[in-house]
Order: sequence, then C-alpha cells, then structure tokens
Amino acid sequence: GSVLPNISTNARYARNIEVQQAFLPAFLFDDTAPPDLLVPVRFGSDNTWSAGISVEQPLFELDVFIGLGAASRFRAVENEHYRGTAQRVVSLVRQAYFNALLAAEEVRLTRETIERTRQSLAETQGLNRAGLASNYDVLRLEVQLSNLEPNLLRAEQRAAAAARTLLVEMGLDPRADIALEGSLNELDLEDPGTNDPANARLLALAGTAGTTELAPTDLNRTALEQRSDIRELRLNADVRQAQLASQRSEYFPKLSIFGSYDITAQQDDPLNFFGSSLQRTTAAVVGMRVELPIFQGFQRAARMSQTRAVIDQIDAQVRRLEQQASSDIQTLTDQVGETRLRAIAQRRAVEQAERGFQIASAEYREGVGSQLQVTDAEVALRQSEFNYAQAVYDYLTALASLDAAVGTAPESLAELDRLEETGGLN
Repeated sequence: GSVLPNISTNARYARNIEVQQAFLPAFLFDDTAPPDLLVPVRFGSDNTWSAGISVEQPLFELDVFIGLGAASRFRAVENEHYRGTAQRVVSLVRQAYFNALLAAEEVRLTRETIERTRQSLAETQGLNRAGLASNYDVLRLEVQLSNLEPNLLRAEQRAAAAARTLLVEMGLDPRADIALEGSLNELDLEDPGTNDPANARLLALAGTAGTTELAPTDLNRTALEQRSDIRELRLNADVRQAQLASQRSEYFPKLSIFGSYDITAQQDDPLNFFGSSLQRTTAAVVGMRVELPIFQGFQRAARMSQTRAVIDQIDAQVRRLEQQASSDIQTLTDQVGETRLRAIAQRRAVEQAERGFQIASAEYREGVGSQLQVTDAEVALRQSEFNYAQAVYDYLTALASLDAAVGTAPESLAELDRLEETGGLN
C-alpha cells in the first residue's frame, strides 16, 4: 500500500487480419427473406485503438501509516548496528596498539639486559686478567649472553608481528612502517599529570570510563543507555512491535477512491490513428472501493502469535545482556583498580631493583661481592621492569575493555587520526 495515489496509463493497437463475422437472421435486413436464412455480418474494423488512464487514491489503510513509522525504526536499527561495528573496530585497534607497545617494550628490555650483560662481561674479563675473577665467572657471563641474543631475535619478531596486526586492524598495508607513540615503561599512573604529551595521549586512548569517580552502579546506568548491543536489541523489539501492529491492522477495512478515463477508436483502411471524432468513443468512471477481510484461514492470528514469540525472545535477550553488562562492569572496574595499584607498587620495585643492581655491580668491582650477586640483581631488575610494563599494559587493556563494556568507546578512528596528526602513528 501507499499514501500516494497510484496512476497508470495504457495504450493498445490491434490490426485485424480477418475481421470477425457473426451469422444473423436475414429478415433483419430484408423483410422478404426466408425466416431460416442466416447471413454473415462483419463486426469490427481493420484497425482498433484504445488508450486510457486510471487513478486510485487510498484514503484509509492502517498498515500503510504503521509502515511509515516503522521505516524510521529500521533506519535506527541500521545506524545502531553501524555504531556498534565501529566501536568494535576501534576497540580492536586499541588492543592491537597496546599489544604492539608491550612487544616493543620486551625488545627494549631484552636489549638493555644484553647491554648490561656485555658490560658485566667486559668488567669480569678485566678482573680476570688482574687475577680478581675466575675463568668460571667469565664463562658464566658468556653463556648468559649467548642465551640472551636469540631471545632478542624472538622478541623482535613478535614486535614486528604485533605491528603488522595493528596495521591490518587499521586497514593499512601491513608492510608499511609504523612508529609507536608512548612508552609503557615511562607511563606514570600514580601521578598522571607528570606524563609527557605522548603518554598523556596514550592514557586518553585507553578510554575515560574507568578514570572517573563513578561507582559501578552509575556505570551500569550509562551502559544501559549507551551499549550498542542492548540498544540494537531494543530497537529490534520496536521494529517487531511495529510489525505486530501492522499484522493487527489486517483486521481493519481499506478504503480508496478511483477513477478512469478511456478512449476507443475503430477504422478501416487507410490507416489513420484514432480516426475522426465519428470513429471514437470515450468512457469515464469514478467510484469508491471498500475492502473488509473476513476470514483468511487463521493465518493472521498465527503470524501475530509468531511475532509475539519473537518479541518475548528479544526481551529475554535484553535482560540477559543487561545482567552480563552489570557483571562485566563490576569485574572490569575491579581489574582497573587492581592493575593500577599493581603498577604503582611495581614501579617502586623497579626503583629498588635498579638500586640493588647498582650496589651489586659496585661491590663486585671493588672485590667485596660476587658475580652471582650481580647476575641475580640483573635478573631481578629485568623482571621488575617487565612486570611494570605488564601491569601498565593490563591497566590500559582493562580501561579500554571497561570503556567498551559501558558503551562509551569511540565510534570512529578519529582519535587515532589525531594521534597520527601529532606524530603518534607514522
């Protein structure tokens, strides 16, 4: 149906190869003819034309008006689906970015470990030549260095793979060069105001849902309003409600007015389209049409029952998603708090490990310590630095996941584009 008029035209031409004839009693034409005598009479002409135009205007079709309202709901569902897809893409890009940062941090820490080991090896070789260190101490450091160099190669390969994954998630050529902005090792979560611009943007990239003082209950309310999956299901329920109303409207009558105008002409040869006015006839009709459905074999009731079942199913899915959102938000809120405290504590552990390595190295150079102490201190420093980077990574990941769970994740890559404009992604 439609609220606009339905207008159509038609035209037809026919050439009668043999004009149809009918037998009529001869006395109709000749009073003296026998009563049982029949004569053929020609009906029609060599050429026949017809043309016409018809118009029908619906006055009342309830399902049409319901359909007009449902169209906006369909558009809302499509827009919300696009919004949810965009948020998921942005979340994947953020996660890939954090993965690339962690892989790059592993490369940096491995290189620093190799550099410290080489420095210790050079010092030990000098002490060995002076008779202050044993050959075993030198051999032990050489073995340690040989074990670290393959680790660096593997770390570099993992970092390259993480960078390629990031490029793919961003829709870029995986063979392109990329420079990451920000450093997990330098990011300060205890006093965010002291971070340089690069790390400040890195924190902003992770999202803001977990950085506010809002309680999980407040975040839950935001999620019920902003989560794309919940919004899309609710909009789908609205569409189904409109469908149910449209099916219910099938019980109502339909009212329309119509009109038509036709012209017909016949003519023998020679050919002259529509002939003269004596060879044409016209007809005009106007009227009103009412359609009242009475019985359709219980089809309408069955369709309505099926639609109600779909609506109930959607409502159950919405309730389940709301419960899942509440659980996710509580879990991620706890993770954000735990990872932040862990990162702050681990940062102090890094400072202490750096001090311990300096003390162990100084004592070994002065001959009052052992190479084993230096090695243990270096291992403790390396582990502390990586644990801090891992804690910051976990915090950023939890923050981004909470942002997505609340439904406040960005709807485009514009934020990443701003990072690119400021030199974050090249």
